[in-house]
Amino acid sequence: MWLVIAAIAFGAQADTVRNPLANNPSAAVAGRRLYDQACQSCHGSAGQGDRGPALNGFTFTYGGADADLFHTVRAGVPGSQMPPFAGFSDEQVWQLVSYIRSLAPSSTGARPQPITVTTRDGVEVRGLRLNEDTFTLQLVDADGALHLFDKLTRADVRVAARGASFDRLVHADAEPQNWFVYWGNFQGTHYSALKDIDAANVSQLRVAWTFPMPGDSVLEATPLVVDGVMYTTQPGLVVALDARTGRQIWRYARSQKVRSPYEINPFNRGAAILGNRLFVGTLDAALVALDIGTGLPLWETQVADPMLGYSLTSAPLVVKDRVLVGITGGEFGARGFLDAYDAATGRRLWRWYSVPGPGEFGHETWLGDSWQQGGSPMWLTGSYDPELNLVYWAVGNPGPQIDRSVRGELDNLFSDSVVAIDPDTGERRWHYQFTPNDGHDWDSCQDVILVDRTWRGERRKLLLHADRNGLFYVIDRTNGRLLSGTPFVHANWFGGFDRDGRPIAVPGSNSSREGSFFVYPTLGGATNFQAPSYSPLTGWMYLEYSENGQRYVSEPSTFEAGRQYIGRARVTDPAAAGRTPGEPPPSAGIKAIDPETGKTVWDFKIVQGSLTNGVLATGGNVVFGAIRDGNLVALDAKTGAHLWHFPTGANMAASPISYAIDGKQYVAIAAGHTVYAFTLPDRQR
Repeated sequence: MWLVIAAIAFGAQADTVRNPLANNPSAAVAGRRLYDQACQSCHGSAGQGDRGPALNGFTFTYGGADADLFHTVRAGVPGSQMPPFAGFSDEQVWQLVSYIRSLAPSSTGARPQPITVTTRDGVEVRGLRLNEDTFTLQLVDADGALHLFDKLTRADVRVAARGASFDRLVHADAEPQNWFVYWGNFQGTHYSALKDIDAANVSQLRVAWTFPMPGDSVLEATPLVVDGVMYTTQPGLVVALDARTGRQIWRYARSQKVRSPYEINPFNRGAAILGNRLFVGTLDAALVALDIGTGLPLWETQVADPMLGYSLTSAPLVVKDRVLVGITGGEFGARGFLDAYDAATGRRLWRWYSVPGPGEFGHETWLGDSWQQGGSPMWLTGSYDPELNLVYWAVGNPGPQIDRSVRGELDNLFSDSVVAIDPDTGERRWHYQFTPNDGHDWDSCQDVILVDRTWRGERRKLLLHADRNGLFYVIDRTNGRLLSGTPFVHANWFGGFDRDGRPIAVPGSNSSREGSFFVYPTLGGATNFQAPSYSPLTGWMYLEYSENGQRYVSEPSTFEAGRQYIGRARVTDPAAAGRTPGEPPPSAGIKAIDPETGKTVWDFKIVQGSLTNGVLATGGNVVFGAIRDGNLVALDAKTGAHLWHFPTGANMAASPISYAIDGKQYVAIAAGHTVYAFTLPDRQR
């Protein structure tokens, strides 16, 4: 069998499960017999490693705690040569764990070793060895600083993991070498000012490293990079990597405590950082704080009941001393909300419900008691304006998703809206609703980009948003007033705006028992939660889109807590579902939009549209785009011309980022179950 070894700072994970045979000497003897039969052919006769990694050290990729080792033996490692040993009894697995523990050179168990390193400059650095391979060594000194050494040159490459103060997060654009928050900065621009990689040399990009993250779902995470350390996630898993080499520094694994039999969307899209703490949500709706130096948990707070359909899939947003998280659950009719938690303790500070209850503003926009199952989740990470001290959070679809009869012909606030909220109090300042009384599943959980620029001759504070309903919006973010709304794909449901900025829906375009006409866009939407990007160099917004249509046919839906609450009927007459003559055929692509006019500047067509793949504009006037077919593409930001692409051969479902270490720029993206990092050869820099 193959137990993969890599770095976990300070040894064991904080798992309360302990080996019941740990103090039984005969258990290790029995474990050695099992080891000789099943393990030594890969790991060597004394655990020194052969075809598989060594087991006589201190650190393990899939966890160094007793429970982690037990799970790795019992379940194996999907995608590797480590098979499951489900035929072993619990006692036999614990015997193996006992023997593996005995292989460590210290009786104290799996702990990092003290070590002294002399650099090429003659400086001695003392600390604990976390991880080592042929070319690199990771060491934590007495002050808790992480040193990453290049063994060939004896160079202390850098000191990392010094944390990220809130002031650093606010001024993220001043440190383009880092990627501090989910969107790259609080403004949600998902833009990198790095320009070492440009239109002239991007064709020379090469793979710098890869890091596999096997799991039950493809990776959707956008990593963070802080001072040379990358933090990225998979459901129930967080890893810290040396962002220069891809070597693991530590790993945190957490099993779901509760799993709904009707669970959907088993993804995790990222984490948030503040100081020396990393914050991540779980599929069973808990918020966890980790120490960035060790990966050890500091606190855990249960946010909601996963058996009602709730989960946390997207990255939190840190504002001042609090952690803001939005919840999923719209498909289950679970009432949406946004929470704020104390970053130090995990104590909840406030909760704002996206479906107003009795006596609250907007409650009258729900028929009867339909508000209780109103959905409207706030699951995607929001944006923040430090100057106005407002967070801007987009809200999802109402419940039931397609059947509007329960909700009535009312607006159903605050579904399909953007809401400006005071992060100190949780009070709503303003809102704008993109799709009132939605019967299409056009939830508005897409990025809201905050830009200060001249727009139509006037300097303004703008909010830019490309919605799932096919319209690109420009909004005054100080008061929520609509400035413009322009279709960026074919949107035949849209008949303009009234004098108050409310969209006018074309009659027959909403869902009904009889069915709508063939409406553009589809239920999947014209775009979705994949990252768009705004470049201050061109002044344009870049995004991936899909253009197609369908009929929306509803049927009555009975609410049952914890089960999906949809109300969508099948189209029984395929001939009647056909596209109206003159409507555009299905297409997808990456395009540039000018916010001044709302018009498309250029359009790069792709074969497979996606709800998950995003783009990244850079200071080198390159737009990187992830494509569902597994290609990472580089386009000229000014013209949309193809410059380079790399086929990963995997299902791509994420958005690219860029960072730099020692002046060298990297582009990173997840594809399938692997994280890729690309950079230029040294001679091209």
